[in-house]
Amino acid sequence: MGKIIAGKISDIPPGKMIKISVDGKEILVSNIDGEFFAMDDSCTHSGASLSEGNLEGCTVTCGWHKAEFDCKTGKLVKFPAKINDLGTYKVSLESDNIFLEM
Repeated sequence: MGKIIAGKISDIPPGKMIKISVDGKEILVSNIDGEFFAMDDSCTHSGASLSEGNLEGCTVTCGWHKAEFDCKTGKLVKFPAKINDLGTYKVSLESDNIFLEM
């Protein structure tokens, strides 16, 4: 698929996250202290949208059952059961634009 635009840098202030949809795939884009990261938006436990959860530091907590994932790596941080990590995407910045490599 190549490189797609995810939005403007100004759309996602530090400590915030948004969900974008690319060809039916939902992706969470977060700004962690001025660095941008992208990973799958659907929790691997029950499919909840992580963009509806809470972001603290680089950890997003699922709003349904409190699974925690690292936004920088997509790795599971904390959950009572073993569930899969999330897929991640390379992010690049050009001018005021955020691009994802798919």
